[in-house]
Parts: sequence; structure tokens; C-alpha cells
Amino acid sequence: MPHISEKAQIVPASPIRKLVPYSEAAKKAGKTVYHLNIGQPDIQTPEAALKAIHHFDEKVLEYSHSAGIESYRIKLSASYKAQGIPVETEDILITTGGSEALIFAMLCTCNPGDEVIIPEPFYANYNSFAVTAGVKVVPVTAKIEDGFALPAMEEIEAKISPRTKGIVICNPGNPTGYLYSKTELEALAEIVKKHDLFLYADEVYREFCYDGAQPHSVLNLPGLEAHVLMIDSVSKRYSMCGARIGALISKNKEVMAAALKFGQARLSPPTIDQVAAEAALSTPQSYFDEVVREYVARRNIMVDGLNSIPGVFCPKPKGAFYCVARFPVDDAEKFCQWLLESFSFEGQTVMMAPANGFYSTTGAGKNEARIAYVLNQDALRKAVECLRVALDQYPGTLR
Repeated sequence: MPHISEKAQIVPASPIRKLVPYSEAAKKAGKTVYHLNIGQPDIQTPEAALKAIHHFDEKVLEYSHSAGIESYRIKLSASYKAQGIPVETEDILITTGGSEALIFAMLCTCNPGDEVIIPEPFYANYNSFAVTAGVKVVPVTAKIEDGFALPAMEEIEAKISPRTKGIVICNPGNPTGYLYSKTELEALAEIVKKHDLFLYADEVYREFCYDGAQPHSVLNLPGLEAHVLMIDSVSKRYSMCGARIGALISKNKEVMAAALKFGQARLSPPTIDQVAAEAALSTPQSYFDEVVREYVARRNIMVDGLNSIPGVFCPKPKGAFYCVARFPVDDAEKFCQWLLESFSFEGQTVMMAPANGFYSTTGAGKNEARIAYVLNQDALRKAVECLRVALDQYPGTLR
């Protein structure tokens, strides 16, 4: 019998989705499952985007340009400039989701066996993208006690080897919600310039910053024009996860020319989804103001609620809509499975993503879980109460 590839064998299962069979069984058993495991917002997609889909009246659904529809790229460039981010139309390659953007970035800049440094915990699919590109992930661990702040520059620099090609960051971060300060980014920029590395920056949650905090794009860091590859997406910004539209953005013309070749090989990003994404650019600021207010309320319900439970610790994030909490349990993955298999409080239970899947270091995050506070406020209150009761009943609770 033929064997599958080494890449297929080593690519990890998603910690976000691996417990789905247990949640499905819980639902069949009549339980209400509060899904805190996946970043699927319930926020309404902007009306302009939905209207663009409903009113699409072309007679032939054609390929778009491999770099993306020109009118969309022109308007996207203008949108970045309006935010003070200097992006020209030729700096943009539209991709099939932010995922493809990061895969293209790695394929364009790394050879098989090269390394990228990533502060952990990090978005679990970065591991899968690295496997796809034949790249080795070298983690540098951020600590929950520090709120998952960027590790010391000395720690990052110590990870650099002759095979290091770059550093990957997500800002604001998934899974932690941590927002890197301008000072942290400037320190990182000095390392990137000193060692002549690429800086891959996932900025898909840029609109979601709280408590007066402001995001700082890596594209505004001086002297990094040849080094920065920024990844963006409409998925979370406009609550359009099903519209698989992202972007790879860089002023490095050699990288962008190479990325276009990969774009040509997959022909084009989805046409109708680009039409919707272009229309979404007209979304008023009032939409984001309302969404941010809602997420702040949800964050406070979830994080303050978690920290009121004896033995639970959860730093309060300043961005995105995720948090990582440390639970007083022997094994968070076992706890998450037990919640679905064996626990019920008033016919309800909770689904979380075990945080060990967001670490590359073996054994890290064993008693942590990532939570996406994307449900309505009442559901989040009920989820917190479920967790409070569950920790009193779970056989592996350590108190």
C-alpha cells in the first residue's frame, strides 16, 4: 500500500477543531454547547458587502487578475493610506484568505529547512503553513504571568541561527489578544535589520483594540521597507470569515514579483468574494465603533468572570477577541474533552480550544485553554457559570 507524504504525517491537527466530534455528540445528547473554541464572530456582516453579492449581475463568473481585481486593490490602497499606512496598489497581492498570504510569504522567502522564529503561543495554523512551505518553526515563549508580552530581545536573538529567515508576529495576537506596543515593535525592528531578516506580520485584527490602545503597523517602521511582509484579511474585520479574501502586502518588489508567480499558479482569488470585499471598504467608522464597544463588554464579562473563579488566571487582552486562561487542572485538553463528554450544568456545557496546540514547545500550555469571546453577552455569562461549576466537579481539578 502506498504511503502518504512526510508532510502529511507531520502536519498537526487543529486544536480549534479537534474536539468537534465530542461537541457533536454532546449536542445529539441534548446539551447546549457554548462554542468558545473558534473565532467565528456573530457580528453582522456589513450590509454593503451583502448587497454587492445579492446584486452581482455579471453574465459570466470570470477569473479575476491573479493579483486581484484592480479596482479593489486601488481602493484597498486608499483605505490603508487613510489609516496612515503607506501602501500603494502595486504593494498588494489579493490572496485566498490571510492563510494563503502567509504561505506565499514563506514560499517566496524561505528554502526547505530554513527557520522562522515565532513568539508562542501562536495561531496554531502557522505550524501547518510552515510544514507546507518546508520551514521549521523555532518558538520563543511568552509567559502568561507577563500577559504574553513580547519576550526579551535577548531571548529572541538567542534563537537566531544561520538558517533563520525571519520572525512571525500576530498583532493584536491570536490566541492571546496581546497588543504589541510601538516600543516592542521598534526593538524587534532593530533585530530584523541587524540580522537582515524578514518580518512577517499578521495584522488581521488591527481594528479591534481596546481601552484606548492604538495599533502600530509594521509598515510604519522606518528602514524596514525591504524586510516587512504584512498579512491582512477581511474575515474578522468585516465578520466575513466565509469570504476567503486576504492580502499579502510588501514594498519588497522582488518578493511581490515572486508572490505573483505563485498567485498565477493558483489562477485567481475568488471573484465574488472580492466584489464583496471591495464593497465592504465603504463600511462607516460607526460600524467598527459599535463592534469594539460590544467586544469590550464581552471581554470584560469573560475575563473578569474567569478571574473570579478560584484558581483561574486570565490576563486581560487589549486586542482581538481571544484570551488564554490558566486553569487549576491536571491537563487542559482532558478537561476540555471532559466538559463535552461528561459534564452538564442545566443542560449546558462549554467548548474551548486546549492551548497546548498553540505552542510549539512540547509540554507548554498544558493547563491553559484559548477562549474566543465571540458569543452574545448572555451566552458568555452562562459559559462562565458552567466553567465555575465544572471546576468544582472535574476529577482533575488542582486546588
